Amino acid sequence: MFIDRVTIHVKAGDGGNGAVTFHREKYVAAGGPDGGDGGRGGSVVFRVDPGDNTLLAFRYRRKFAAENGEDGKGGKMHGKSGADVVISVPPGTLIKDPASGRVIHDMAESETFVVCRGGRGGWGNRHFATPTRQIPRFAKGGTKGEECDLLLELKMLADVALIGYPSVGKSSLLARISAARPKIADYHFTTLSPQLGVVSLGEGRGFVAADIPGLIEGAADGLGLGHEFLRHTDRCRLLLHVVDIAATEGRDPRDDMEMIDRELARWDPDLAARPQIVVANKCDVLDPDADYLPAFKAYVASLGRPLVFVSAATGEGIDEMLRLTAEKLAELPPLTVYEPEITPEERAAKGDETETTVTVRDGVYYVEGKWLLNFCGQINFDDRDSLRFFERVLQRRGVYDRLREAGVRDGDTVNIYDFEFDFVN
Repeated sequence: MFIDRVTIHVKAGDGGNGAVTFHREKYVAAGGPDGGDGGRGGSVVFRVDPGDNTLLAFRYRRKFAAENGEDGKGGKMHGKSGADVVISVPPGTLIKDPASGRVIHDMAESETFVVCRGGRGGWGNRHFATPTRQIPRFAKGGTKGEECDLLLELKMLADVALIGYPSVGKSSLLARISAARPKIADYHFTTLSPQLGVVSLGEGRGFVAADIPGLIEGAADGLGLGHEFLRHTDRCRLLLHVVDIAATEGRDPRDDMEMIDRELARWDPDLAARPQIVVANKCDVLDPDADYLPAFKAYVASLGRPLVFVSAATGEGIDEMLRLTAEKLAELPPLTVYEPEITPEERAAKGDETETTVTVRDGVYYVEGKWLLNFCGQINFDDRDSLRFFERVLQRRGVYDRLREAGVRDGDTVNIYDFEFDFVN
């Protein structure tokens, strides 16, 4: 089964909490705070697997979570950092925002990409000891790891795309020029998924070719298989437009060409404008006196496209086709690599942790915000010093101002993630 588009959910690990501990040792009086820091949460990392060409691995697993960091311990012992979760994808996978469809990153190269970073570990209570606060009974909690939904879309990395009507011999050509062994049979839609083949031209030169199946009239609207696989031609620098020049199925090769060009233009006008070489296959069974042949040659010439007659069955004309292909590729720019359409700043703003919201329900003022959720984990509400620190931060971050704007009055109840208190102006 070929899968080239899937939505997954990823979550980085949460940071471990700092420890609230005090040094205990015989003959050592008032050893002081020695709580260790929490470990950092694991991140979500994508990497390229050169041996893969489908997203089938994501068919049954759609959620990925990294390991949380361990909490700190006594004796100034740091918690262990959480392990990263590494997700392998085929070369050419686009990581997108599912809501907008914009590109976050293109996994076209062999580098790794961190999509969600793990939460920071919290500080142990030893960091909060001062000359006036020698017994801090609170520590910082670890921050939450990032999480999001992602759309993975595979656009194969191929220099050349073999396009054409079903049963014109694309798979046979790919098998002739490369080591690929696609299924070949005399019925339509034998090829059910794009096939890649590496074509060697000697002296370390070559290119990657892709057989794009299922292009028929209406492919851009989802008929046949073309709607599923037209996206795999997006990166291709050159199109080899294969036609059945012998008209073995009774169709005029010019009509086939015009239909395929229309579908490409409907899918993406830029794709239809890509350079093409017309490959007239099955010339070994061609009637040289066929009445449609002169008109076909004139039509191809009017488009300004090179025309080469080949036979995938006998190998006739294959060397000439490869020579034309190599010459054309040498003139064209390299494979398309999609630039990110969502900057790291935009992604950070989308998951803004500084926003504070105040809502009123049944006379109770509920204060919420991602930063507040993390912050509450750092507070020991049974400790007076910790509560004073909590109050100072609320004042500094404008929480009290937001409450006043919402109409809070003395004696009203304020709820901050299950911690309730009466407001005093």
